[in-house]
Amino acid sequence: MTKKLRAGVVGVGMGGAHINGFNQHPNVEVVALADVNKERMEERNKEFCIKKLYTSAKKMFTQEKLDIVSIAVPNKFHKTLTIAALESGAHVLCEKPMALNAAEAEEMLAVAEKNNCKLMINFSFRFTPQAYAMKKEVESGILGEIYFARSIWHRRRGIPGFSTSTFGAQTAKPGGWFFDKKLSGGGPLIDLGVHRLDLALWLMGYPEPDTVFASTYDKLASKMAAERDVSYNVEDLATAMIKFKNGATLNLEASWAANIKENEMMETRLLGTEGGMVQKNLNESYTFDMEVFTEENGSLYDKVLHPVPTVVPSSYYAFAEAVYNEQPVPAPGSEGLTVMRLLDAIYASAQSGTPVKL
Repeated sequence: MTKKLRAGVVGVGMGGAHINGFNQHPNVEVVALADVNKERMEERNKEFCIKKLYTSAKKMFTQEKLDIVSIAVPNKFHKTLTIAALESGAHVLCEKPMALNAAEAEEMLAVAEKNNCKLMINFSFRFTPQAYAMKKEVESGILGEIYFARSIWHRRRGIPGFSTSTFGAQTAKPGGWFFDKKLSGGGPLIDLGVHRLDLALWLMGYPEPDTVFASTYDKLASKMAAERDVSYNVEDLATAMIKFKNGATLNLEASWAANIKENEMMETRLLGTEGGMVQKNLNESYTFDMEVFTEENGSLYDKVLHPVPTVVPSSYYAFAEAVYNEQPVPAPGSEGLTVMRLLDAIYASAQSGTPVKL
């Protein structure tokens, strides 16, 4: 390709990060923005100065002949808008989770394949210096065979919209779409846990899942919602044990509200036959540290990744680069589908109280 990719973004909330990410790529021009709330869109566009604004995403797809599209809207609308963008001939970067369930994800993937378009899911936690370093270490073989992993994201009080914590809690109107299972698909599992699940699966090489045994709870959030007179019908904590066909196990945990010390706690730990590895967030923030633990010549060693000014491509940049160079996207829809199948199984197991076979 010699011309710039024409990009469109749907959703002005999370979509702001998509616009900024695309603007960093020298061969991308964001030419259009769509949001059903015209006033909010016009206000946000004071920052971006995009020329074409639409209150109908499908009209934007039809009129603008876009090369790439970002879908950054509530989960309920991921499927319909992604399919519409793909059918217009655009390659799509869809926010996580891919859809409300695996059946919707399968439809999206089928349309992408039918139209020979790329579909990437915004698993942004892969695209950090620590995650890149972790992946390189795993690929070097330093861990040996990875047989166990634990990946968690807990918040002490981090419920979107009425959290007392400011550590990364998303802004939402109390009682908004985050709390409605029909719009969101679930609570912290599908909001936060999906990131830590993908990161662990990616580092483990996306092994094929076999069995899931899980529990979900709503012990704190519903009471907090009732005190604010808002509706709440999703979990506030989820936990799952995932067994893979290669024999490995992954423990996953996610919460919006839990009685822990930290306001925000994230960790992904891998144990292998030759070494171990952990990534943790620092100072209850969105910066991370990473260490590797090995045994060499009868002695135990710890290897610490020091902060370096290494710039790694964002998920938005990486998506645009893959499309521009006609290469596979780094977080394909097929992996998004695996994540959705696991999320479905976790919720099903929690509801039935029994393991779910995939």
